[in-house]
Amino acid sequence: MPNRPVYLKLRDIIAAAIIDGDYAEGAMLPSVRAFAAEQGANPLTVAKAYQQFQADGIVRVQRGVGMFVAPGAAEALLSMMRADFLDREWPEIQARINCLGLSARCLLDEQDSTVAPA
Repeated sequence: MPNRPVYLKLRDIIAAAIIDGDYAEGAMLPSVRAFAAEQGANPLTVAKAYQQFQADGIVRVQRGVGMFVAPGAAEALLSMMRADFLDREWPEIQARINCLGLSARCLLDEQDSTVAPA
């Protein structure tokens, strides 16, 4: 989604890293300044992304030390992302599928034809 605010794009990068296990439970996230430099972003924008993680209970803060991935963060992120997809994206996708006259069987058959045999 190209029109998403930068802080959400940065949040998505960290969320994907948590889900993929790059930042396991208890792992320390990069500092705001380090992540901002790595991404070429404004530190205030990164701080906003991190604040949202804190508000959602995805990270816990140890004052003077840093931010750490909270227990259950990956599962919580997946749950939030699934709900967001079903609320925001799926209705538009479903409407497009219906408009094109596609069926679930047709879509599954198409998926099966694009998956390489094992």
